[in-house]
Amino acid sequence: MDYRTAGVDVMAGRAFVERIRASVESTRRPEVLGGLGGFGGLCRLPAGLRQPLLVAGSDGVGTKLELAQAHGRHHAVGIDLVAMCVNDVITSGAEPLFFLDYIATGKLSPDALAAVVEGIADGCRQCGCALLGGETAEMPGFYGPGRYDLAGFCVAVVEADGLIDGRRIEAGDRILAVASSGVHSNGFSLVRRILEEQQPANPATAAPLPGEERPIIEALLTPTRLYAALVKTLLTAEIPVRGMAHITGGGLPENLPRCLPQGVHGAIDPHSWQRPALFRWLQEAGQVPETDLWNTFNLGVGFCLVLPPAATDPALALCRETGHVAWVMGEVRSGGVPSGGALAGLPF
Repeated sequence: MDYRTAGVDVMAGRAFVERIRASVESTRRPEVLGGLGGFGGLCRLPAGLRQPLLVAGSDGVGTKLELAQAHGRHHAVGIDLVAMCVNDVITSGAEPLFFLDYIATGKLSPDALAAVVEGIADGCRQCGCALLGGETAEMPGFYGPGRYDLAGFCVAVVEADGLIDGRRIEAGDRILAVASSGVHSNGFSLVRRILEEQQPANPATAAPLPGEERPIIEALLTPTRLYAALVKTLLTAEIPVRGMAHITGGGLPENLPRCLPQGVHGAIDPHSWQRPALFRWLQEAGQVPETDLWNTFNLGVGFCLVLPPAATDPALALCRETGHVAWVMGEVRSGGVPSGGALAGLPF
């Protein structure tokens, strides 16, 4: 016996590293030292920082991978992986510095995994983040044929006096919503259950969403939107952003309150935007209760900004200029809400 007979092809692994080298190099920042293939990636802190703070985050894509692998959408989940990590760390006002990935598979599939890495590199380029390194683990017998799992790790940097942690938020501040690109990468255990019940044959050939031409599966597998460039534009323009929230797992009820300090709560207007057709379809097809819908999906809101009233119009203008749909969704009010939570205005 040898390692290849046991299911691990070392030579194929080396060839794979060479195949993805150009994608990795395309994300390089000036602070990066060395190249792909070392035991550890090297990266300096950006020049000119006085009191730099490192902000780190880790996440995965979840069971969206099941659908993506079934329909061959490997590039898209690479972007998802970056977005799920980067959209978290930028809420502190930090600039993404570098990214690491971990790919685990039963048997190396060069075409599929190269597409994943190209998607990761694409996401990194979109937010100015270096793909510093990663690990591809071939684990025969642990993952089934054609299956892989992903994890991502992002490190960002921010000046200590530029840290955004919600402490300056006060009653009267406005809450701006920035549109999502769809379901993003949360709630797919429910999504897959709905698909199994409604379209067990082939969701790729099912009827399109009401009012749209694309099939439902296309809408579901749209990559998670990245907000790093928007946040950088706002902060460079000295927009006084006081708090930010990535609307990820748990939806608005769980994530918006995470950026609010003690003594205040958020009050949102659920009629300030039209719920995208995809979420209406999911609710109707799965007969999902309103409470579960809000606590599972982003419902069209991917990111939130909290800022003083005078900064609302300039912030909305910059959102439009950078290609983001945004609107005033609510405001910050003093005290707690009657239910004991931190978010008022929910329709349940």
